[in-house]
Amino acid sequence: MNALRPYDINIAGLQPKRYEYDFESDDAFFAALEQTLIEHGTVQTHLILDKSETMIRLDFHIVGRVEQICDRSLDEYEQPVDTQKTMLLKFGDHNEELSDEIELIERNTQIVNVARFIFEFLSLSLPMKRLHPRFRDEEDEEQDQDSPGRLVYQSDTNQTNDGDENTPTETIDPRWAALRKLSDN
Repeated sequence: MNALRPYDINIAGLQPKRYEYDFESDDAFFAALEQTLIEHGTVQTHLILDKSETMIRLDFHIVGRVEQICDRSLDEYEQPVDTQKTMLLKFGDHNEELSDEIELIERNTQIVNVARFIFEFLSLSLPMKRLHPRFRDEEDEEQDQDSPGRLVYQSDTNQTNDGDENTPTETIDPRWAALRKLSDN
């Protein structure tokens, strides 16, 4: 039996209204997709399908844990996942992906398999830099100490000098002044 068959939704037999589906995905799901990003994990997907005459709106809420390999130590760790995404399937004359969230599907499409959408949204929710939890605290400390944009000292240019009314005004770079004249027109 095909491991992705439970993710088929027969949209031809659905009336224009709201439907809810729940999917449980495990190692067999990730193996059936023939990819190497995620091999082990357990996720639950709650799908709200809202069908109208012109389109189908799919609202995904994906929660669970997937195993990842740390980029620094090559140790395996569990990455928690909790994401909500929306996909729109508009009825048209041909199949075409218009954007990341919108696809055209033929009007006579009978079945939509949501496994691909679940995997894409799941993989997009994973951090690009995969760090074991024991390294995350160190990473945060290093960023706080070595941050190139860290403010060390700031002087207040609008500060008055013991009641002196002749306070210095900000000097403006002449290039910025010329640009400001253009934007005032």
